[in-house]
Amino acid sequence: MTDSSLFPFSTHLSAVPPTPGQGECTLVGAGPGDPDLLTIAAVKALQRATVLLVDDLVNDAVLQWAPASARIVHVGKRGGCQSTPQAFIQRLMLQEVQAGENVVRLKGGDPFIFGRGGEEVEFLRGHGIEPRIINGITAGLAALTGLGAPLTHRDHARGVIFITGHAKPGGEGPDWAQLASTAHSARLTLVIYMGVASAEAISEGLLSGLPADTPVAIVQHASLPQQRHAITDLAQLPATMAREQLASPSIIVVGDVVHCVALAAQAVRGDEPTGGRDFSEICGYDSHSAVESRTLIA
Repeated sequence: MTDSSLFPFSTHLSAVPPTPGQGECTLVGAGPGDPDLLTIAAVKALQRATVLLVDDLVNDAVLQWAPASARIVHVGKRGGCQSTPQAFIQRLMLQEVQAGENVVRLKGGDPFIFGRGGEEVEFLRGHGIEPRIINGITAGLAALTGLGAPLTHRDHARGVIFITGHAKPGGEGPDWAQLASTAHSARLTLVIYMGVASAEAISEGLLSGLPADTPVAIVQHASLPQQRHAITDLAQLPATMAREQLASPSIIVVGDVVHCVALAAQAVRGDEPTGGRDFSEICGYDSHSAVESRTLIA
């Protein structure tokens, strides 16, 4: 029974000395899904693990690197679905480390980008345990680059903002109007995690500060064989997602760099070099026909 009431605790605990003979804990980013995108450090950590606490979005193929003797505990956490309480996961991490185990907390993407890694580190430190962090490739990076387009470009996108479209229960969501104004004036790419359920509100808010024809990419299951994506514009975002049945987990990318998806596809087809044509002319796209089941650029 995974009930957080079984493990009452305060998140504001003072640090205590480590217990002699206790184990260790490593927070490992498993990347966006493709097991080939694991880092060498992640593989080494998996090979040393005696207990693995695995998030729901981690590809089972990643577990091939764990020893056959390792105990694997699935602690699913996924937006919109029944999830293992965070308090239970943290107490389980602590319990296994104190029992002398080499614990790997395996998370999809990167532990410190919308992975609650910060909460878990604070909890462990409060109990005298200093965890190791191994970064992973976050889905927000893999989604667009998997289509052959950059998130930043010296001429067309001076920076990138990673933001969640999912508000904490009882909390306020992002100020999309303010974000739109900032992105427009500073020429930034917006990468939105967990935005499927709020796509209509996101589109409406961003339209207050960004042009209706701002290009948008929606990428579902980034880096996996079942990846699907659609290219559209900001005004058509909710309708496109509904028509193409793009659901969670999906990344939404907003900004001019999305035009480069068409440019990448053009290069793969072996079309003529672009020469001196304007960026927008080179990367023009048809928002109603640029939907493919999978596009990976070698």
